[in-house]
Amino acid sequence: MVNNVEPVDPREMQALQRYLEEFGQQVEIYTQQLQLIDEGRMEAIAAIETLKSVGAQSVADEVVLLQLGGGASVKAKIIEPQKVLLNIGSDVIVERQNAEAVEYLQDRITEMEASGKKVAETIDRIRAQMNEIARRIEAGYQQAQSAAPQSGQG
Repeated sequence: MVNNVEPVDPREMQALQRYLEEFGQQVEIYTQQLQLIDEGRMEAIAAIETLKSVGAQSVADEVVLLQLGGGASVKAKIIEPQKVLLNIGSDVIVERQNAEAVEYLQDRITEMEASGKKVAETIDRIRAQMNEIARRIEAGYQQAQSAAPQSGQG
């Protein structure tokens, strides 16, 4: 039986293994980024719901629970529920009407969803590359194993 298959180059196998590890690290980074985008989206959705309920209140000086961070909260009265302070980036704060703030947050959600979709597509592309590399590595190992017994015969 004639074997026309070239022997497996160990350097190529090592290079493929390194690529696989690097792609794995990239997937991990993109997955973390996707998680942050999703958390930001969920926070914006919660803020919209809160702004809608606060804006709908007909009772002045409604008492709410204000989270300070670190698990600490205080009871607070909302003096002007129709005026909202928005952080629009780079620590720039602007005052908007409640409805404008809701619209701004909805636009941000749309942007985050688009970004999340792009990141998810990137993850899928990298995983496809990883699968191809894994197939090549597996084929190389199988080739090496099938060549080993034949080289012992002689």
